[in-house]
Order: sequence, then C-alpha cells, then structure tokens
Amino acid sequence: MQYRKKTYLTFCCAMLLGALPALAEAPLRAQVAIELNSVETVDQSCRISFMIQNGHAADITRAVYEAVLFDTDGGVDRLTLFDFGELPAARPRVRQFLVPGIECAQLGRVLINGAETCTGGSDLPEGACITDLDLRSRTDVEILG
Repeated sequence: MQYRKKTYLTFCCAMLLGALPALAEAPLRAQVAIELNSVETVDQSCRISFMIQNGHAADITRAVYEAVLFDTDGGVDRLTLFDFGELPAARPRVRQFLVPGIECAQLGRVLINGAETCTGGSDLPEGACITDLDLRSRTDVEILG
C-alpha cells in the first residue's frame, strides 16, 4: 500500500514538473479590468466611481459600456451607457458617473451588458472591450457581466 502511494505521488510530481515549462511560456490574457471602486450619494443621485485598466498592448480610443442598474430588491432600475472614453494600454484610469434619481443605498448591483462602442487601432483585437472582462467591486454593490 505504501509503495502505491509513493508511485502515485512520484507520477503526479513528474506530470506537474513536465507541465511547468508550458505554463511559464503561456501568455497572460489581455483584458479590460473594471473595478467598481466607490459609490456616494450626492443630492438624490448616485456618484459611481470606477477604476478601469486596459490590459491590451494597444490603446482603446473609446470604450462605452451598456450597463443595467438594479435596485436592492433585484428589479431593473434602468439601462444606461457609461462612456469611459480613451483607455491607454496598460494604464489605469478612474471614471466617475453621476446617476440621477437613485440614491446609492438603493443600488443593488450593476450588470455590464456589453460594449456599445469599442474602438482602437488595427492592432486592437476584436472584442477587446468585452472578451475576458475582469469585473470586481470594492463596495457592497455587486458588479457582473
């Protein structure tokens, strides 16, 4: 029984060590990362702050995302467009949007429904703004896509 365990562990270690060179050579996935960084109620409106980073090698000259805002009960409050503007390659940017008619305490989650506009040079891959989109939140408001 002990011999079988050692043989199995040796086999697993050999397989893992054999895979390491391939993993080291695998390129990291280029993607856009959007972090819902903060929400703040301002005069019966919600100011939503995002940190966004273009992880591609090419600049995005304009990125506009369609977003669905849900209230805390899970109902759709509205569909809106967030224009993040120009996103230089590998550089973070902070963008703020003031959403009238909803206080942040009423905002339950944000769904990134898709990229309404995503433009850049010819070296920007197709689907660059939405493929492998990395979404996270530093607030109680969930972000999904």
